[in-house]
Formats: sequence, C-alpha cells, structure tokens
Amino acid sequence: MTSRAPDREILRLAVPAFLALVAEPLFLLADAAIVGHLGTASLAGLGVAAAVLQTLIGICVFLAYGTTASVARKLGAGDLRGALAQGVDGIWLAVGLGAAITVVGVLATGPLVAAFGPVPEVRDAAETYLRIAFLGTVPLLVMLAATGVLRGLQDTRTPLVVAVGGNALNIVLNLLLVYPVGLGIAGSALGSVLAQAASAAAFLVVVVRGARRERASLRPDLPGIRAAWRTGVPLVVRTLTLRAALLLTTYAVTSGAAAGEQGVDLATHQLAMTLWTFLAFALDAIAIAAQALTGRLLGAGDVSGTRSTTDRMVRWGAWSGVMTGLLLAAASPWLGSLFTGDGAVQDLLVPVLLVAALGQPIAGVVFVLDGVLIGAGDGRYLARAGLVTFVVYAPVVLALGAASAGVVAIWVAFSALFMGARLAVLLHRARGDAWLVTGARA
Repeated sequence: MTSRAPDREILRLAVPAFLALVAEPLFLLADAAIVGHLGTASLAGLGVAAAVLQTLIGICVFLAYGTTASVARKLGAGDLRGALAQGVDGIWLAVGLGAAITVVGVLATGPLVAAFGPVPEVRDAAETYLRIAFLGTVPLLVMLAATGVLRGLQDTRTPLVVAVGGNALNIVLNLLLVYPVGLGIAGSALGSVLAQAASAAAFLVVVVRGARRERASLRPDLPGIRAAWRTGVPLVVRTLTLRAALLLTTYAVTSGAAAGEQGVDLATHQLAMTLWTFLAFALDAIAIAAQALTGRLLGAGDVSGTRSTTDRMVRWGAWSGVMTGLLLAAASPWLGSLFTGDGAVQDLLVPVLLVAALGQPIAGVVFVLDGVLIGAGDGRYLARAGLVTFVVYAPVVLALGAASAGVVAIWVAFSALFMGARLAVLLHRARGDAWLVTGARA
C-alpha cells in the first residue's frame, strides 16, 4: 500500500459522510431558522424539545455505531452475507425500540418538558413540538440502523443521497406547514416527521435489495437481535453520560438565568448548541471513516494498518477542528441574525460562539478517537471513560448554574473541561494495545 493510499481511503469514506452528516443537523437548523421567526418563546421552546430529541438520538446512536463496527468486521473477515444478516438484526431492533419509545415519549412529554423549568409560554411551545416529534421515532431509529449497515459495508454515498433528499423535503414541508397552512411550531414538527418517514423508506429499499442479493434472511432473528442489543449496551451507557452532560448544561443555563432573561439565555444556548452540533457532525465525518476502517482492518487481522490509519485520522481531526474553529469565529458576528430578530440574543450569541470556536481542535481529535474505539468494539472502555468524564464535569457546571455565572461561563466549562476530559481518557486508551482485538467479533 502506498503512503497516499490510506489518505485516499479516508477521503473516499469521509467526504460523503461529511456531506451527509452536515445535512443531518439541518433538520434542526431549518427548524430553528423557521421557528425563530415565530418569536423568542417558540425558539426557546424548540430549544427544550431539541435537547430531549437529541438525547433520544444520542442514546440510540448505538444502532448506527454498533452496527457499523460489527458489519465492517464481518466484511473484513470475508463474510458479506453474515454482515448483511447482522445489519438486518440491527434494523429489527430499531423497530422494536422505536415503537416502545414512541408510546412512552408521547405520554411523558409534559413531565419531560417540565423538568427543564421553562416559563409557561416556552413550555407550551416545547410540548407541542415534542409530542408530535415523538411520532417519528420508529423511522428515525430505522434510519440510524440502516445507515450503520451501509457504513459498515464501506458505503457512505447512499446515506449522503438519502440525507440530502430528506433534508430538502424537510425544509419544503416546514415552510409549507408553518406559514401557508398556519400550523406554527406544530407544522415544523410534523414536517420533520414526514421527512424522516420518507428517508427511512428509502434506506430500507437499499438494505433489503442487498440482503436479497446475498440471500441473507430478512426475518427477525431473536438471537441476532439480542446480540445486537448486548453489543449496544456499553455504547448506550457511554452515550447516556454524554447526553446527561449536555442536558446538565442546558439545565444550568435555564436555572442560572436572571429574572426575565430566561428566554434570551435559553434561546442563545439553543442556537449555540445547534451550531455546535452542526460542526460536531461535520467533524464526525472522519470518525465515521474511523469506525468503518477500524472494524474492517481489525476484522482482517491488520493491526499495523489499524495503527497507521488511526494516526493519520487523528491528524486530520486536529486540522479539521482548527478550520471549523476559524470559520465559526469569523462568522460569529453575523450568524445570530440568520435565526432571530431579537437583538439581545444576537449580542449574547457572539461571545458564546467564540468560546465554542476555541474548543474545535479538541473536538476534532475527540471525535476521531471515539470513532476508532467504537470501530474496534471497545464499548466497555468508552462506557467507563464516559462515567469518569461526567463525574468531573457535572459538579462544575451545576455550580456555575447555581451561581448564575451566565451562558458564556457555562460554555467555557463545556468546551474546556468537558471536552478536555474526554480527550484525556481517549488518548490514554489509544496509546495502549488492549483495543486492538482482531477477528470477525470484537
């Protein structure tokens, strides 16, 4: 293999993944841009609902990540039929989980929103959006699982096509349902649900065709579904710690806001977190390539290739973080006006985005190493590392909220302490050899 071959392989997977991952958070960015012009209360309500939905996606992202790793390992070991069968099991698991979450989520919408302590007008908007959005849980989880199947098969182009088409449909439906139809924030939620359903159907067509071509079973296989769940449990724990930290950050902003300023603070935090998530998905493109390549290389027994590819991807992650940080800092004075006409929100957003920009290089390396260890099937370590990171961060951010330190101070803690702690535990693991397990199973 030439010295440029690993870079070409990374690019082949990362570029389509980058474009697809940038398109995915546009579901929320489009909602924020459209809902923001309904008023600050609606935008703040979307912020609360988005925190819950992003937590749901985060908890269930193991459907994509775990499936990518297991499918890639079987592919590297030369078992394409087994790889597709593994992917089908993951999709059936997504259907079952999605159905259960839909029922519980619709019934628990009120308490979930109330846990953030919003004022009445923000609470009403959040409940309206969230209750409708929960109806899209099954297609959303199917999208995650099917995306994992295709990534494991080293196909990041199909998810790109579906993501772009689904996002375009989402924007059209949101604009139509919010304004001409007059459904307001409810129309935004309904438009997203319909777009997710269409995207899930497109993914299923591709996966089913591949399974039939290789004669892999499409029926639910209970042992296979249980195996997919067992593989995902450590990743669920890892994700819970991450999402808990993000929820605590939102809670600290809400509880620490001065009287009469909660709407401004929460709307600012929502916009900043949406933009940070947008950049996180962009940086995660190399992590997606890391999952697919690490799983395939270890499945084929290539330890030295895994090490070499990991080193290259870490450098790519660091430089990508520098670039996104510079772009965010340069655009920070103008981004607020794209989402809201509230001058107070626009002014407060600038220093928050500058803090987020400074943390981008750290984020770039963190996401890559996270992807490498997920691809290696090292979920147990990631779960333990997530718990350590949470224990370090939680008391600090809660103290800042109690002291009414403000949105900027809370974002300093998030960017430096939370992301810095994640970097430390991931670097510690990557330098050792315990995660370099070869074969079709981790």
